[in-house]
Amino acid sequence: MPAFRTALRSVLVAGTALVALTGSAGADEQHFPLQSYRVGPYAAGGTGFFGGFIDYLNLINTRDGGVNGVKLTWSEGETQYEVERGVEVYERLKSRPGIAAWNPLSVGIAYAMVDRITKDKVPLITINHGRTDSTDGRVFPYVFPLLLNPYSETSGIVEYLGSREGGLDRLKGKTIAVLYHGSPYGKETIPIYELLAKKHGFKVEQIEVPHPGNEQQSQWLTIRRLKPDYVVLRGWGVMNPVALKTAQKTGFPANRIVGNVWSNSEEDVIPAGEAAKGYVAITTQASGAEYPVLKDIIKTVYDGNTGNLADKKRIGSVYHNLGIVNGILNVEAVRAAQAKFGKRTLTGDEVRWGFEHLRLDEARVAALGAKGLFHSINVTCANHEGDGRVTFQQWDGAKWKVVSDWIAPDWATLRPIIEASSATYAKEHGITPRNCAAEENATHAAAATP
Repeated sequence: MPAFRTALRSVLVAGTALVALTGSAGADEQHFPLQSYRVGPYAAGGTGFFGGFIDYLNLINTRDGGVNGVKLTWSEGETQYEVERGVEVYERLKSRPGIAAWNPLSVGIAYAMVDRITKDKVPLITINHGRTDSTDGRVFPYVFPLLLNPYSETSGIVEYLGSREGGLDRLKGKTIAVLYHGSPYGKETIPIYELLAKKHGFKVEQIEVPHPGNEQQSQWLTIRRLKPDYVVLRGWGVMNPVALKTAQKTGFPANRIVGNVWSNSEEDVIPAGEAAKGYVAITTQASGAEYPVLKDIIKTVYDGNTGNLADKKRIGSVYHNLGIVNGILNVEAVRAAQAKFGKRTLTGDEVRWGFEHLRLDEARVAALGAKGLFHSINVTCANHEGDGRVTFQQWDGAKWKVVSDWIAPDWATLRPIIEASSATYAKEHGITPRNCAAEENATHAAAATP
């Protein structure tokens, strides 16, 4: 597969490489450079997510003629999920005109880009991942961990386990083992699990699995010895089905394993076979192709032979739907920015403003054809994540079934930790945090001026 591919009006069809269309983005085009990964140990996540993202951009171009007449373009650079490759793609593609935002879907690449995108004044979107403290937009104005950050995810999982026991107070005396990927992503939640364990009185045992995670026998023997009430699987890629199969071999029940947001896809459970039946995982978006936006993509994009997934059976899968939701959020941020700055190609800084004013309530989500696909989002200057609401799904051996209501994280506990971390970062980097209230007042005053 080539290291660099460009797509303007051509996309992957039946797994073939993207054909480059020459030329720069024009005055009526908004560009999305994609640090994708379609090969390597995490290719399942990359092909699904970037496939869904491109499918949505393609839908908007084909069905709507773009966003208010502005066509959406994209280019891809293969990273294989490696930080060095991700940075190389950034440096190579950042000079493209009309860049809207970066969407690497990689914690390591995202960490390496924070200083770069801040200097270049282009937003970095880290949907469901990235630095937890980047939720604080006062310190990280160009970083947006949309929908979920690692700490709100952890809080959501603990809230869910409490509900299974009949209340958070019932977690007292329980033991929760956290099996985490041996990477910055996997280690991100170590302190928050310790904090919540202390707050709610449960014991936590945190066990590392070295990258990529295809050998876990010793870790599951440790779990068998500990006899925890639950295991939280904070995995990625091949680590997840290996965990489920090894758990079965050591006698740990699948319905007592709760996966995090990167352990919740069909690609995580199908390779595990019967060992995955009953397994539960957190999610920010539902799977399935019954939503109007999915039906539009099938009719407009796939029936027109321009779909990005080589395997049409993956339409509506977890990663594909996450890519579609990510596409919705990016496009709606562009739309919000156009409402302020004009229906034209925007600068990265203008799109940043759009993300910071991304307000999609349930009515707007429904109007976009995504009712039930995801909940809502309300991004502000101080909160670059949104509401952090999650739900939980269980694998029945053939499909995912939602088994909980939408759950909000414990923001009263999390926000002070986030702000303490961002304050430390600001001090270390000589950053003066923004005054969000003053910025909002100035925006309102400018809008009111005739």
